[in-house]
Amino acid sequence: MQFEQEHLSSKMALNKLPSESPLPDADWVLVFGSVKRFKERNFGQILQDRYPNAQLMGCTTSGEIADDGVHDDSIQITAMKWEKSTLKFVAKPIPSMAQSFALGAQIAEELDGTDLKGIFVLSDGLHVNGSDLVEGLQSVLPDTPITGGLAGDGAAFTQTFLLHGTKIHDKIVTAVGIYGKDAMMTSGALGGWKPYGPPRKVTHSVHNVVYALDDKPALPLYKMYIGYYAKELPASGLNFPFAIMSEDKNISVIRTLLSIDGKDNSLTFAGNIAQGSTVRFLKSDHDKLVDGASDAAQQIINKNINPNDTAIAICVSCVGRKLVMADQVSDEVFAVQRLLGVKTGITGFYSNGEICSGEDDAHSQLHNQTMTIAYLSEH
Repeated sequence: MQFEQEHLSSKMALNKLPSESPLPDADWVLVFGSVKRFKERNFGQILQDRYPNAQLMGCTTSGEIADDGVHDDSIQITAMKWEKSTLKFVAKPIPSMAQSFALGAQIAEELDGTDLKGIFVLSDGLHVNGSDLVEGLQSVLPDTPITGGLAGDGAAFTQTFLLHGTKIHDKIVTAVGIYGKDAMMTSGALGGWKPYGPPRKVTHSVHNVVYALDDKPALPLYKMYIGYYAKELPASGLNFPFAIMSEDKNISVIRTLLSIDGKDNSLTFAGNIAQGSTVRFLKSDHDKLVDGASDAAQQIINKNINPNDTAIAICVSCVGRKLVMADQVSDEVFAVQRLLGVKTGITGFYSNGEICSGEDDAHSQLHNQTMTIAYLSEH
């Protein structure tokens, strides 16, 4: 694999780039930027002209991740040339949120093939049930690493965009399958959040809406636990996500609060929370979140990667983490960079949901409030 990266600051226009790209024979170009930048005139065509042999793929963000930290209103471009592997790209419209599972299964069926080593997925961040999308993918490809994320829009939760070819779309899902005996995709995911308060049983929920905990209305109980911050809901909910607990009492996955409804005392989360599951309240601080990002990178190292291989690490982290860490948010990127080494290029974005297969590279799921890392390389 070869790669080259370009970064345009918030003050640099895309059309100011030199006409010749640093890797003109790239076959895959990954682009992250703000909603404002994606609306620039001829955005996709300018990139395609610079990379005529490449498939363009990207999404809007709540912050762009680069080697030198985290940026806003910038454009992060990663051009790759896969020398020993094959890539297949798919893009599908989202018919409705209710059909997210079927859409995931359809994409997986199209990408299924010999020597499939992994799938990287980018989705609209507002009109899809991310949990169902990933479960649909997994239903067809249960042992294949699936990584990626849901597009962001600077925490406005209004409209997100995807880049596919030269066109800018909303309400679509794009994916790439990576094939070949020399291709490698692995991943790491960890949050750095700590539980507090007693475990609570979800006694009434429907998909991503929780109505009752321990047979008590969910919203008043949530407000009691977060105290002073209750008056700032739902925005303050980014600081107090839920943990879905596994049978061994560890954190299985984290869910971010999106909205509240005072009429039925419900809580709506960014991913599904099954009725009957056990949850705990979470809180964190800067140091714990940075430790979580570092531990996600360590999961990748523990899989015996070769530090001398050229690689790309696509970091997808939650907008909620960015809001908690504020001006120090780049620290979690630097933590990943220190562990993965100088031959690994860093790119990524802050998202409305993170998709990762995690420590075992098998069961993928939608995460919230988590640093996820897709590690791509060729032996």
